[in-house]
Amino acid sequence: MKKISNKILLAAVFLMAPFTFSNDIAVVDVRAAILSTQSAADAFKALEEDADYSSNLEEAQSIEVERQALAEKLQKDAETLSQTQIVEMQRDIQEQTKDLEFLVGKLQAAREETAQKLFVEKSPMVQKIIRELITAKEIKVLLSKSEALLYHDQTLDLTDDIASMLDVASAENNQAQSE
Repeated sequence: MKKISNKILLAAVFLMAPFTFSNDIAVVDVRAAILSTQSAADAFKALEEDADYSSNLEEAQSIEVERQALAEKLQKDAETLSQTQIVEMQRDIQEQTKDLEFLVGKLQAAREETAQKLFVEKSPMVQKIIRELITAKEIKVLLSKSEALLYHDQTLDLTDDIASMLDVASAENNQAQSE
């Protein structure tokens, strides 16, 4: 239902708006803007340096190497192996796949948790920046890039502007807190 109403809203905007949009319409990907900031890069670097995260990552990489080697051995030696050996190797590959999926899930959850913390932390600042850009650029309609946007002129995209302004605002916040 939401997708239908969004499409109807989008169609109505285009039908009611004049054909010369200039800066009346803009698009933004708030998620990409936040994740493009220096503070996001720092947060993900800190995550990668976390002992649990890096341990899980190393273990996942090790399991993937073992799993790949076992699969290659099975493929290469399938003709000379007994049926019991083949079944045992296939079972080992399946167990390693389950272990790998579990670890990848933990890694993805940690990354998503880090991203979510960034969204919560940066949301008020993003809203303020969006209001400033709407006023400064005289924007009448702001669309999210995450919606079914079929085409947009890159000059209408505020994502990079918001990311840059977030970096500046974060630097100013950090400087004010250190004083």
